[in-house]
Amino acid sequence: MSIHCNAKNGDIAKTVLMPGDPLRAKYIAENFLENARLVNTVRNMLAYTGTYKGKEITVFSSGMGMPSMGIYCYELYKFYGVENIIRIGSCGAYSNDLNLSDVVLVDKSYTEGNFAYEWSGTEEHLANSDGELNNIIENTSKEINIPYIKGNAFCNDCFDGYLDDIPSFINRFPKDLNIIACEMEAFALFYMANYLGKKASCLLTVVDSYFKKQSSSSEEREKSLNNMILLALESGIKI
Repeated sequence: MSIHCNAKNGDIAKTVLMPGDPLRAKYIAENFLENARLVNTVRNMLAYTGTYKGKEITVFSSGMGMPSMGIYCYELYKFYGVENIIRIGSCGAYSNDLNLSDVVLVDKSYTEGNFAYEWSGTEEHLANSDGELNNIIENTSKEINIPYIKGNAFCNDCFDGYLDDIPSFINRFPKDLNIIACEMEAFALFYMANYLGKKASCLLTVVDSYFKKQSSSSEEREKSLNNMILLALESGIKI
């Protein structure tokens, strides 16, 4: 059984939304779910299970970075019978076509890191999201009129906003992948889902843009994330 989660058997739904921030999980539970109950408090990595339009959904925080995501998604898939995880997070934009508050649906996640090698001894740096989950999200987007941009994302071990030489960082992006955004967790999620035969997807909200020199305040970020949260929830009830 999990050593990082004190939820009991039956406390976690088959479909999980996974923000990085524990307080964002709390915000979603309080503002979007009905009859939400707290099911995990270990390390204050808060998790809540409730219902959305009659379907049971769990919102479970992942923390920051691939190691943290790797631990929590593995335990959810392996020990709690979770079948589907939709990461919902923030990202930096590396495309002129993206603006603040845009929602990104990640197709493939690329990393320079060694997560896959450390797990299984394989040199893998590209992981795919689940096509079936993505199709549900894309169809739901049209139904509820919340637009998205689909593309590939870079999954970094360092917060890119603090890098001294971002042009060199961008120059390392594989040119054939057309990377449009950067975040820190999706590769670990996709890799573990594929390894365990489960499903994973990732929705991101743009909160800063390198090319347009734009960024959001913490208050603006919370408001702009609501569209992404709603898209994930509406998709989740169709899985």
